[in-house]
Amino acid sequence: MVKLQHVNVFGGLRRSAAVMITVVLLSTSLSLPVWGDATSKVILTIQQGSKAAAVNGVAYSIAKPVTKQGHLMVPAGIFQKAFGSQIRLEGTDRVVLMHGAHVIVMTIGSKAAWVDGKKVTLPVEPQMISNTLMVPLRPVAKGLGAALGKDKQGRLSITLNVKDKSGDPSDPEAGGEVTSSKSRIGNSYYGWSMDYPSGMVIGGGAENESSASFMDATGQYYLEIYVDSQPETLGLKDLLKQLVRDADDAGELVMHQEIVTRGPYPYARTISRDSEYTLWEGRVYFHGGKRYELYFADRNASHYKDLEKYSGLLNSFKPVFTKGDHLLKDLSSIENGLRPIEEVDYGIYAGVPAGWQNYGDLSYGKQEEGSLFMDVYSVPGGEKGSLADGISRLKELYADYFIPEAYEIVGVTPMNISGEQGQVLEVRYNMGDGWSRQYRLLVQQNGYRYDFNFTAADDSPEAATMWSRVLKSLELDYEAVPAVFGSISYPKYLLDGNEEIKRLSKAYHYEITLPEIWDPLSDRFESGRVEYTLTGGSFEIISDGDTSLGKVTSRMKDYYTEVTSGSAESSAKALGMENITFAGVPAVSFKLHQENRGAGYTERHIVFESEGVVHTISVMLNDVNATETQLQSIERVLGSFKLVK
Repeated sequence: MVKLQHVNVFGGLRRSAAVMITVVLLSTSLSLPVWGDATSKVILTIQQGSKAAAVNGVAYSIAKPVTKQGHLMVPAGIFQKAFGSQIRLEGTDRVVLMHGAHVIVMTIGSKAAWVDGKKVTLPVEPQMISNTLMVPLRPVAKGLGAALGKDKQGRLSITLNVKDKSGDPSDPEAGGEVTSSKSRIGNSYYGWSMDYPSGMVIGGGAENESSASFMDATGQYYLEIYVDSQPETLGLKDLLKQLVRDADDAGELVMHQEIVTRGPYPYARTISRDSEYTLWEGRVYFHGGKRYELYFADRNASHYKDLEKYSGLLNSFKPVFTKGDHLLKDLSSIENGLRPIEEVDYGIYAGVPAGWQNYGDLSYGKQEEGSLFMDVYSVPGGEKGSLADGISRLKELYADYFIPEAYEIVGVTPMNISGEQGQVLEVRYNMGDGWSRQYRLLVQQNGYRYDFNFTAADDSPEAATMWSRVLKSLELDYEAVPAVFGSISYPKYLLDGNEEIKRLSKAYHYEITLPEIWDPLSDRFESGRVEYTLTGGSFEIISDGDTSLGKVTSRMKDYYTEVTSGSAESSAKALGMENITFAGVPAVSFKLHQENRGAGYTERHIVFESEGVVHTISVMLNDVNATETQLQSIERVLGSFKLVK
C-alpha cells in the first residue's frame, strides 16, 4: 500500500521455523522493584571491568563488562532488569530486545542486526562469555532510545525513560521478567486492540502514536496500523473506494476487493500486489469518529488467498480498547492528554499534547491549536545575566515590535522547576489575525538559560489548562547541558536591535547595512535575490540584468493599478506612486495598503536601474508591528543602500 516504502520491509531478514520463546538472559543479581504507573527517568551506571553497577543511585552487582575490539560489551540482561526492556530468544541464536516502540533483532555471532526495522552493522557481534550473553553497549542502548554519558565519578551512565502501565506486582510482565503473559495488544489513546501472538515483534510507529507496526522475528509478515480523526461519517462503500484509489495511485494491482459486514465492526478490504510482487491486504474501519487502516504483507504469499491463513490475526482487530484488561498490553504512553518527549542532550523531559507534531529544533505544535518552542543558551555576562533582566528583555521585545493596542503584559509568576526558581511571563498579543496567549518560562542553572515559549489561541478554553499540564510535566536535568555543550550562542531574536552587519554584492555592485536581528531566508548577495524576515514583515532585493527598467516599472504600475482599483476582489488602498531619487539615481516608488484575512499591512516597492541591472527593493510590514522602532530600522536600512563600482 502507500503508507511507506514497502521495498525495504523484508530485505535482509532470513526465515526461521523456530517459534519465539521467552527466556531470561541474565547472569546478574540485579533485581529491581516494579517501576510505577508513570514515566520515570532511570539512570544505570556501570564501570568497565567492574561488577559494580547502580540504578538511580542504588548499588547492585552485574556480570563484569568487558572490552572487545575496542568496544564495551555488557550483559544483555541489564536492559531488562534496569529498564524493564523485553528480551525474547528465537531458537538458539536470534535475540530480540524491545523497549516501548523500539525493537532490536540480533544474532549471536553476527554483526548484522535490525534496529526498528532498519538493517545495521554492529561494531562487534553479540557473544556468550562465561555463560552470559554480552552485547555492544552503545548501539544497543541507543537503539532502545537511551542516552549515554558519564557521571561525576567518570562512570558510564545509561539514561532511559521507563514506563510500565500495569504497575501490578501480581502481573508477571511487571518488571520485565516475562513478556508472553499479554495475549492482546493495542493503544488506549487511539482506541484499538488486537491479538498479540508470541511470535509478533513490536516495530516502530509515529511519534504521536497514530501509527504502529509489527512483524514476526523471521521477517515473514509485516503489519501496519494507522489511525486518523474522521469527523465526517464514512460508509463502507466510501472506505472501499479509498482503498482501491490508494492502491491505484501507488501503481499497485488490485487482486480482490470486498465489503465485510459480518461481526460487530464491518470494514472494507482489498488485496493488491505492488511493483515488487509483494501481496498486501488492506482493511479500513470507521468507528467513533476515527478511521482505522490496516496493511498486512506476507513476503512468501504468491496468491491472494495465501493471506487467508492470517485471517485469525487480522480478524482479531477491534477499533476499541478495553481498559482494565490485564491481558491487554497498552502501547500508549499518553497520559492526561500528553505524550512524553525527551531532549536528552539538553536534559529536557516533558509532555506535549498528544496530537502535536515534532517540528525539530526543540519545537512542537499543531496548526490552529498551539506550539511549544524550547531554547537553551549560555547566560549573558554582566548585568544581562540575571533572570530578571531576561524577563525585562522579553518585555522590551513586545514594546519594540507591537503597537500598544496589539499586546498586553498579563503578569510575571515565579515557578519552581526541578529545584530551581524560574519566572513565567504571560502575554497577550495580536498579529492582526486574532489574539494569542503566550507563556514564556525562563529558568537558569550552571551558566545556561532554559527558555520555553508556549503559545495558543487566546479564545481557546483549554489554553491555560494545557499550559498548566505541560508545565507540571516538565523536568530538567541541569547537569546534562554542561556535560555535552560548551558556550551556546545567544538567540538572534534577543539581540539588541541596534546591532548591524554590512553586506556587499560584488556581482550587482551594491552594499547595504542590515540589523542582525533580521532573519535571512536567502542571503546569497551574489545571486539575484536576497530576502530577510523581520517581526511581522519582510525585506527583499531582486536584481535582474536580463530585463529593462521600462518593463519592470510597467509591470509594477499594472499591479499597483489593478489592486488599488477599488474592485470587490481587492481591498487595497493606494498610498502613493511617485518618482524619487534613491541611492543617487532616479527611481519609482510604489506604496499601498492591503489586507489578508483581516490583517492589514503596508507594502512598498522601489524600482531603479544602475549599470544595466534593474533593482527592486520591496518592504512589507503588518500594521500591528508598525512601531517607531521597526519603522526607523527600515528607514536606516533603505538609507544605507549604496551603489558601488
